[in-house]
This record gives sequence, structure tokens and C-alpha cells, in this order.
Amino acid sequence: MNTKIAKAKSKIEKALNTNELQKSANAVAAGHKNAVIDPERKEAIKQVVQRREALACKQGFLSTLTPPESTGRSPKDTLIVLNRQTDEYIDWDSPNNIPIDRETFEMLWEDALKVMGKKQKIYVTDRVIGADSSYALPVRTITDKALTSLFTLNMFRPIPKDINKSIYGKAGFVLVVLPYDKIDTQRYSARLRQLPNGKTSNMAIVMDFGRRVGLVYGSAYAGSVKKLMFTVMNYYLPFEDILPIHCSANENGKGDLALFLGLSGTGKTTLSADPDRALIGDDEHGWSDHGIANFENGCYAKLINLDPAKEPEIHNAVFHKDKYLNHGAIVENAMVYLDSTYDLSDERLTPNSRASYPLDFLTNVKLSAKGKHPKTIVFLTADANGVLPPVSRLNQEQAMLWFLMGYTSKLAGTETGIIEPVTVFSRFFGQPFMSLMPKIYSELLGKQLAKHKSRVFLINTGWTGGPYGIGERIDINLTRAIVNAALDGKLDDVEYSENTDFHLEVPNSCPGVPSVMLNPINTWADKDKYREKAKFLALEFSQHFDKAYGNKRIAEEVRIQCPGK
Repeated sequence: MNTKIAKAKSKIEKALNTNELQKSANAVAAGHKNAVIDPERKEAIKQVVQRREALACKQGFLSTLTPPESTGRSPKDTLIVLNRQTDEYIDWDSPNNIPIDRETFEMLWEDALKVMGKKQKIYVTDRVIGADSSYALPVRTITDKALTSLFTLNMFRPIPKDINKSIYGKAGFVLVVLPYDKIDTQRYSARLRQLPNGKTSNMAIVMDFGRRVGLVYGSAYAGSVKKLMFTVMNYYLPFEDILPIHCSANENGKGDLALFLGLSGTGKTTLSADPDRALIGDDEHGWSDHGIANFENGCYAKLINLDPAKEPEIHNAVFHKDKYLNHGAIVENAMVYLDSTYDLSDERLTPNSRASYPLDFLTNVKLSAKGKHPKTIVFLTADANGVLPPVSRLNQEQAMLWFLMGYTSKLAGTETGIIEPVTVFSRFFGQPFMSLMPKIYSELLGKQLAKHKSRVFLINTGWTGGPYGIGERIDINLTRAIVNAALDGKLDDVEYSENTDFHLEVPNSCPGVPSVMLNPINTWADKDKYREKAKFLALEFSQHFDKAYGNKRIAEEVRIQCPGK
């Protein structure tokens, strides 16, 4: 360890002892007779295999399975500690912001540390969240699992030499993780969530923003660790005038940067993986006065139906051949057989199989994980109603509105045939992780757009010619042509027409796209059916806005951009 890093770690030690909860966790780590402190990545991989927490496959990746209740996030068990310092800024009307009282959390914290202290071996890693040293958040993870320790080495960033520049250099975060231990449900009866069978939940994922600690107790899903820290950053950064964004980011050879925001199924991963553009990051970023910076050191990619022909970069990052001590990609809940073959289309374990790997496993990646202010921002939606244009240009107020709404639609799926699309609104394209009052995030976006003149486009990757079951999915090659035109500035000077149904500006022409497609009503055989479906979706927008934001003091110039208003 060089002198600068040693000094940085010394400062972090002080930053991670700012209150009694942090001190108590650090005391357990310091007093443990068999604590592995900041293992090298190879050592962490070795420990994972020796302890049989995962199997080393012939290709070199590590395969692991979790219990059925830990194949995904548990949003109903993800809790925020009530705290007078932080309560007024949190939108408690959001269904994902579930409070837990301080007394119950302190009981959980104490119980977790007692359990941790009795473990045969524990692991401590010191990393940071954020590639921009000016706001990198030091995070110490204390766990009893080598696999969790390796996950933090894959996903969290090394301590930078200039950590002293960080606004959080004197205020770090401590995360305690007990993935496989379960909570004493009798002790927490009437304190934690009651299950449908009347029993008490035996897991909790908790954040105390005020005292800067987090707890993962009983969830072995690695995403619980990742998303807890994302939520923490989403809480802290806006107070520093930094916008956290759930998005992917890439840039061309000239450094022109683009952001891609979209929910699952909208094509975010596919469209942002461009061989001609270097990847900044695939999921979590901050937008500060310095530009865009990735929060993470790695990727946590979905594996279900991953096609090496369509997603060669991700497939190679996970399944390339190497010695297992050099590899260390974690494959979680995929169908991997004893002979190291695998079937990524098999979802019997879960459709949410995942892989964690460092960014440098990708070939076309910018390792600094930082870039300029975005020149182009793309909001992706998969409209199964078939009524949104394939591409629309958004002005500042429209961008703030669609950022607030985070719209897409999904197919509920039945055994008997065609069903109606289900409308999904997820604020800021990441509702579970955005705890603050909504206007804080939307106004920060507006401020950045006004300052940096980023162009914003809404691109529909869903249906055309009718809704799901009647129309057809917009061809991916046409969508790529639209994205390329948007990124290359080829939509800047074309003529636009207003779509009055959704208050959108729609280009009259786009290179590589038939003009008839650009106005969706043109592609419907039954124009009256189109108008009926468009009116219905606009009404859903209006009703959701009133329910979610009617009392949130959203600016009138933003509100009137909502479809149905």
C-alpha cells in the first residue's frame, strides 16, 4: 500500500467513527480474533471457494445460489429509520419509503453485531461509492461472508489517492451485512412487517441516513447491498446540488456523452452497448458541476436469456475463460450444471439471475468512469399501447415531467391470449431508490438542463400499428437508427409537429426511419381506436400525477406538460 493510500485510509478511519452506531460496528470488527481486513481480490476469491460459498467453474466464474426468498430485492422489508434530521425531506407518501422507528432499528443493530461477533470469521472492506473524488462516499462493509466481500470489491470503487478532496471525506458510511442469518421473529412481533400468514418477516434491509449506517439482515440477494448504497447516494447528493441518476452512460471518440434512462424491458442495456461508444457505466451515476461520474466499479447484469450474439460484451465479461483466481465474476441463481455448462434461458430458479463483474472485464469501457456533461439524454419507454411516437424531442419542462413520471408499460401475461398492457410509473426511472421529495430531483434536472443545454429525447421502443396483440414491436434496427440520429445531432434542425395527445414535439423526418411511422396514428388501421387508446393512456398519466404529485408543489409549468392536463 503506497503512502498516499495509507494516509487516505487513516482519514477514512476517522470518518467512519462519527457516532455510536458506527463505533459499535467498528469495535466488533477491530475486536474480532479472525477478521480479514481489506483482502486482495484474489484472496477474497480464494476464500469464497474454500468456504464453499460458490463453486469455481471451468471457465473461471463463480456460481452461487441463494434461498428462494433472496432471488431478488425485498421492497416491503426495505426500511428507512425515522430521524428528525432527515424526515422532512423524505416523501413518505411514496410506497417504497417505509419507516422504521429508531428503537426497533437500534435493537436490530445490536442483535446483528452480537451475531457478527460470534462468527468464526468476518470480512471488512473499505471502498468508496463514486468515481468523482470530490464526492466519493467512503463505505466500510462488515460481513461474515467472503462472497459479500468479493461483491463489494467487484462493485464498489477503490479508495482514490485524493479522497481528502471529497465532501464526504469526514463523514463515511458503515454497512453491516448478515446475508444468511434470520431475525428472531418473536422479538420483533408487531415491530417488523407482518406476513400474509400472520408471522413476522425475518429479514430487514435498513438505512439510517442521519447516523450513516445500513444493515442487510437476512437477505442473501447481492442486489440488496448494491441498491442500499445507491439509495444512500440518492439521498445525500441532492443536498450538494448533485443529481443522482439511474441510467447508463457512454461517449463517442470526441467525448460527447449520452445518458440512457429506462425501466426493465425498454432496451436500455442493449441500446447503450454501442461498439463505437465507450461505456462510462451501466446503472448509477451522478451529475455534478464536473460532469457525469459512475458510482460503481462494476456491473450487476441480468443473465436471463442473455444471447452472446446480441450482447457479446456482457457474455464475454461473465463467461470468458481464465484462472478462477483472476476471474471472480459472480454468477447468481443461473442454471449452472456440475460440468460447468449453463442454460441462461432456464428460469426455474428465478428470472432474475445476475452476474457481478468489474468494469475492466469489458473491452470498450472508459476506466476513469467519468465524462463531460451529457450532450444528449435519452428517456426510453416501451409503450405497449402503441400510441406514443417512436421519437419525441422534450423541452426543459417536458423533460422534468417525463422524468417525474418514469413511464413504461409491461405485459401481465395470461395463458388465454391477448391482454391489456399494464401501465407502470416509476419516478425518475428508479422509484424504489429515490427517497427525497420528488421536486428536489426534478428541479435539479431542470437546473442542469438549463445550465448545460443538453438535448433530451423520448424514444419509444414499444409497439406500432396498434397495441400489443394487434400491432408489432418497433424493429430494433429502426430504434438504433433513431438513437444514432439523436446522438449525432441529426434531429436538431428538422421540422417538428406537435402531438397534442401527449404534449410532445415529434420530428417530421428522421434518417433511416419511414416518415409514416413518426406519427403513430398513421400506422393504425382504425384511427378511432387509436384516439380512444391515446385518450385512455393520457387519462392514466393525469390520474397518476394527481395521486403521486398533487400535493408535492410541482411547478405549474411542469404540471401542464402532463398528458391529460
